[in-house]
Amino acid sequence: MPTYQYICKKCGHELEELQSFTEPPLVHCPNCKTDNLAKIVGGGGGLIFKGSGFYLTDYKKQGKSHNKGAHKKEKKEEKPAEKKKEKPDSSTKD
Repeated sequence: MPTYQYICKKCGHELEELQSFTEPPLVHCPNCKTDNLAKIVGGGGGLIFKGSGFYLTDYKKQGKSHNKGAHKKEKKEEKPAEKKKEKPDSSTKD
């Protein structure tokens, strides 16, 4: 639901009201008790994405060329694991 800003034409009182799109605009000023409220056209709030479902690359500018080869992860050479000498199990005796 959007937040609408109102100003009273008589006393200058300003207020914000959380209203549904289908609700009629407010007209009664709570400060001076007259029917002189007018809706202020505002810029609105910014859109904020929260959560882990958004990627940095979703909204990047398309005009820039990227060197795709530079962004690839380099594969690390894996060293073979050293084998440990196994001790004979002393709990089992012949």
